[in-house]
Amino acid sequence: MSATQRPEAPGAVERLRTSAAAERLRRTWQVLMDGTPPEPPEEEPGEVVDPRALDLVLRVGELLLASGETTERVNEAMLGLAVAYELPRVEVQVTLTSLLVSAHPGKGATPVTAARAIRRRTPAHWRLTALHDLVQQASIGMLELEAAHRRLSEIKRGRGPYPPWMIVLGLGLISASASVLSGGGPLIALTAFAGTVLGDRAAAYLARRGIAEFFQLTVAAAIGATGAVLVVVTGSPGPAASVVTGVILALLPGRPLVASIQDGITGDLVSAGARVLEVFFIIAALVAGLGAVVYIAVNFDVNIDVRHLPKAAETLDSVQILAAAAVSATFAVSLAAPRAVLMPVAVGGALIWVLYVLMRGWDVPPVLASAVAATVVGTLANVVARRQGAPVMPYVVPAIGPLLPGTPLYRGMVELNTGSPQDGILSLISALSIALALGAGVNLGGELVRAFQRVGLTASGRWARPAARRTRGY
Repeated sequence: MSATQRPEAPGAVERLRTSAAAERLRRTWQVLMDGTPPEPPEEEPGEVVDPRALDLVLRVGELLLASGETTERVNEAMLGLAVAYELPRVEVQVTLTSLLVSAHPGKGATPVTAARAIRRRTPAHWRLTALHDLVQQASIGMLELEAAHRRLSEIKRGRGPYPPWMIVLGLGLISASASVLSGGGPLIALTAFAGTVLGDRAAAYLARRGIAEFFQLTVAAAIGATGAVLVVVTGSPGPAASVVTGVILALLPGRPLVASIQDGITGDLVSAGARVLEVFFIIAALVAGLGAVVYIAVNFDVNIDVRHLPKAAETLDSVQILAAAAVSATFAVSLAAPRAVLMPVAVGGALIWVLYVLMRGWDVPPVLASAVAATVVGTLANVVARRQGAPVMPYVVPAIGPLLPGTPLYRGMVELNTGSPQDGILSLISALSIALALGAGVNLGGELVRAFQRVGLTASGRWARPAARRTRGY
């Protein structure tokens, strides 16, 4: 018998299949019981740290974080670039206000560390898409270091898809659409639009004078609430709530809310805590401006009463569905999202409203209904973003816009200033609970999609994700 021939023993094939199945079962059992993924072997570190590569890693991370990306994605992008350009044994630390990169050449050589502070964060979701494309191309070896630097400079100097005046109008249109969604008519929508635009321009003026953002938002909310008071004075106390709802919804922190929940889920607790505080201070600023105007109006005998607060019409009327879609689309414009995102985001806004109304019709509590609707929309948004090879933030943040709790915040402030402090506190807690449910829901959708993906942003596998490591609470 020649060396290339194999014995034709009876049942040999069946025994081989049985042994292979037994081996797969044994490995699966070990993974389920242990849960610790195998660590990749450390490669021998190099001798040279390229300062240009280190600078690229820092600058890309800075621009991603400043443009509104979550901490985990920034960390993943920076590590991917470090591997792509052969920086030895890199450690990355990302917080809300600073970045640090340290490369360890080994063999007794001195580590090279660089840091950068994030002094200004301006949401520009079109930059996220361009930066993600840069990171993906660099990670698969299609972009040389010098070409990556040129691409980064072009992105940083580039202009957004909309002129500045259109972003300002986008904020006003968010407010107008939200007021229609909460039951207002054309006049109320126009009032909400005017109040939001005036408030935004006043805040911009204060910013140029060096006033802190907390007080900018307080003034913007107060101007919007003043428009509602004027509506009450003219004899229409009911629709005034729709004006305030629209103004507040245009100012609510949907972007940092989603990012804070994402950071907490993925274990970046320092950034998560900072973002939660950011959300808290933004909401506190809105409550302060709104509360001051309501307090003054009540003391001047303006007919503001909790009985005049209309319950948002939770129906599937075509006007409301279109208003929900308009809220999300204009929200995307205000965040400078790419134009290709506007249509999917509008569909997402309409869908989240339809799901919410259906569940409320089945007597599901508002918090749970918001969470479930956000989970469905978050899952679909992550699927679409991955198919497009784009970041998910431009999709999910505007999509939750129709359900942001503008009405509960206004109700809480009216109750606090009209002799029902306990009810007011409960309303504010309800508003905060809905906001957290929306953030948790869209992130749960992302986790469901990620559980079945093969690679991440930089072609890393599932086990490369720090948040996937089991700690058992230790």
